[in-house]
Amino acid sequence: MIPERLSNLLHEPQAGDDKYSRGVLGFVTGSERFPGAAILGVTAAIRTGVGMIRHVAPVSVTNLLLEVRPESVAGFGRAQAWVLGSGVPVDDEVQVANIREAASQNCALVIDAGALELIDYSSLAPESCILTPHAGELARLLDRFGKHLDLDYEAVVAAAAITNQVVMLKGNMTLIADPNGEVRAVGPNSTALATAGTGDVLAGIVGSLLATNSVGEQNLLDVAELAVLIHSEAATRAAESGPVAALDVAEQVRTVVRDWMPA
Repeated sequence: MIPERLSNLLHEPQAGDDKYSRGVLGFVTGSERFPGAAILGVTAAIRTGVGMIRHVAPVSVTNLLLEVRPESVAGFGRAQAWVLGSGVPVDDEVQVANIREAASQNCALVIDAGALELIDYSSLAPESCILTPHAGELARLLDRFGKHLDLDYEAVVAAAAITNQVVMLKGNMTLIADPNGEVRAVGPNSTALATAGTGDVLAGIVGSLLATNSVGEQNLLDVAELAVLIHSEAATRAAESGPVAALDVAEQVRTVVRDWMPA
């Protein structure tokens, strides 16, 4: 089981709830080259417990997503949080513009993949976002600010301080840092996560937890830590049936959330 400070971030629907009160999460993810990123992230977010999904993508990606996740709503609108960048190349002009539009909406953000290189971090409210780079993406982010560091604690702390946001360096041992220099190491994580698309799943989990918990009232380190734990446990459970694909991990998230929900 997990500590109470983390399980309290999981919420069962109450009698007075509706889709809006349970949290609305937006996505600018997926592209013509990487359409599956949209499906993986949205599925993971739904299985984590968010009330409503908005999604912005090229028409072909939207149509594909709606075939498997018909509860999603296409287009911009009000949301408590946005997931940006999964499956979006930095040369995709339309999605890049959509990322910048979503980032301007003054709400919590998960900044992933292509979006890491696009955001003007000085324009964001401090500690309102969680960045989710892998090692290569973190190196490019630091290079953008003239920093060349070994990809360890020092690099994660530096990235958090530079961006004034929480930074999660994904890996077998995931490192999470906030701008004040606090670092948490979470892992070792399931080796079943070593497959394409699981980073998109993690971004969806993080986004769902942001949308369902008031940013500013919750410790973003706790949100990030819980997301990593859910992600790893979902992969472990998926692997019980054999080799794992990222969508298998996303679908197992619901069983983890069910079992870890506070009594």
